[in-house]
Amino acid sequence: MTTTTASHHLSPAFPGRAPWGTAGKLRAWQQGAMERYIQEQPRDFLAVATPGAGKTTFALTLASWLLHHHVVQQITVVAPTEHLKKQWAEAAARIGIKLDPEYSAGPLSKEYHGVAVTYAGVGVRPMLHRNRCEQRKTLVILDEIHHAGDSKSWGEACQEAFDPATRRLALTGTPFRSDTNPIPFVAYEEGNDGIRRSSADYTYGYGNALADGVVRPVIFLSYSGNMRWRTKAGDEIAARLGEPMTKDAIGQAWRTALAPTGDWIPNVLSAADKRLTEVRKGIPDAGGLVIATDQDSARAYAKILKKVTGETPTVVLSDEKAASKKIDKFSADESRWMVAVRMVSEGVDVPRLAVGVYATTISTPLFFAQAVGRFVRSRRRGETASVFVPTIPMLLDFANEMEVERDHVLDKPKKGSDEENPFSEEDKLLADAERLEDEETEEQLPFEALESDAVFDRVLYDGAEFGMQAHPGSEEEQDYLGIPGLLEPDQVQLLLQKRQSRQIAHSRQKPAEEADLLEKPADARPVVTHKQLLSLRKQLNTMVSAYTHQSGKPHGVIHTELRRVCGGPPSAEATAHQIQLRIAKVQEWATRMT
Repeated sequence: MTTTTASHHLSPAFPGRAPWGTAGKLRAWQQGAMERYIQEQPRDFLAVATPGAGKTTFALTLASWLLHHHVVQQITVVAPTEHLKKQWAEAAARIGIKLDPEYSAGPLSKEYHGVAVTYAGVGVRPMLHRNRCEQRKTLVILDEIHHAGDSKSWGEACQEAFDPATRRLALTGTPFRSDTNPIPFVAYEEGNDGIRRSSADYTYGYGNALADGVVRPVIFLSYSGNMRWRTKAGDEIAARLGEPMTKDAIGQAWRTALAPTGDWIPNVLSAADKRLTEVRKGIPDAGGLVIATDQDSARAYAKILKKVTGETPTVVLSDEKAASKKIDKFSADESRWMVAVRMVSEGVDVPRLAVGVYATTISTPLFFAQAVGRFVRSRRRGETASVFVPTIPMLLDFANEMEVERDHVLDKPKKGSDEENPFSEEDKLLADAERLEDEETEEQLPFEALESDAVFDRVLYDGAEFGMQAHPGSEEEQDYLGIPGLLEPDQVQLLLQKRQSRQIAHSRQKPAEEADLLEKPADARPVVTHKQLLSLRKQLNTMVSAYTHQSGKPHGVIHTELRRVCGGPPSAEATAHQIQLRIAKVQEWATRMT
């Protein structure tokens, strides 16, 4: 696998630049990937590039080169949705490659260089596409290749349809699937641990793209709040987002927050619109996108936004016939908001999107990365993206891991390997987080959302967390909503540090009795699940046991001393931050004795 940045040496142009008006100047990663492909001339090539990096331009430039040099005679593009196949056809047309996005069967008109189809379409008629590949030398471009694993039939259909293809180019911009079904035409390599993982031929991650100015830095604004709901059994439960909870409780608190009947959603949408107003001072046409779980929620959110803004937002409900036109219209105009269910989470190109609200309970890293990918496409240096999220542990983990490059893991770890793998517990937690929860399932217990409120909780940027809690509409919240929309990545970090310092100084000036929120900076308030909190307590007890053998002091004495030095209640009642402080302290003691 090759990972690249723009800093490595590249020749001014790749050999035999295609003749059809291809982009005059490729980005360094696109040119590097082209050179690697032309040098190796592989039948299969997997390019992994972060959303917004320009995978379409790379693929069409390569297609143009292969056509021009008579390596292939026709092209088939396979896309996840109807809208995206039309988008591919439009992009291809701009550089002189004509693709038919309406192709269904029979001979293709000679005016076209190929077709654009969906994975679902291939699944219905694989032999049609196999015959086309057998008749003429074909380049198949598989956009967001992980969709070939969405169902067994789709994967088998792609394998059958495109096995005879002369060349196959697979593209993806997001973490691979969380299941272990092999993806067609993707190479897997076995690691030292005996586990097979996907192997990309060229990788261009978010971190590299950010350093090169190809994508925008993303600021995540997280909102907590009190939730109250009623279970099927009639019990009323109250909880606060961000406090340690079981998986079921987190799911129900999350759904309560997103219920349009409560106060959380209106407050967060209002905050997001204020942020959009600030961003539009530097990016006049900046738009916002709310990603909703279902159609009813989307319509309800649209009504709330109209009250907040006085402007009717664009609502895109599904792959309805008018959906593509709605998205295209929104992309071209300067209206403020679009509300959508799922379909704009991946591949849809609306470069002016700069503010997002993650108002869905889908909790896989795949979908989260796709969603955030809608906001990172950079048009000029200095543009920032802002995404509002509920304070849910796994979402904050995903936000803090924007630069992590994930491969598709084909094998599960062998039983009994936990002792050899010090991260086995974390791996299990990640596996839990990656279970698909995109729709109402039997695992989600029936409930009724009763009420919710919102509290600004923290800002996450570049793996760090900033800010103290603040009420909606307060000056403290506005400090973060008012961050300029045009900033260089290093300026974002510096500005967030200054805002937090000012917030802490202001807090210290107030009488203690006026503090109705937890006045601690975000890094002193880690968001963990109930399971993670138990793991921290277990780690502390293990450290104390080890120190007992080293020092000869009883467990109770060590725990008492840790409480005296670090503060806080007994470990059974301590917060995650308090336990982490005690773990660090006992490690410090143990180091002194060695």
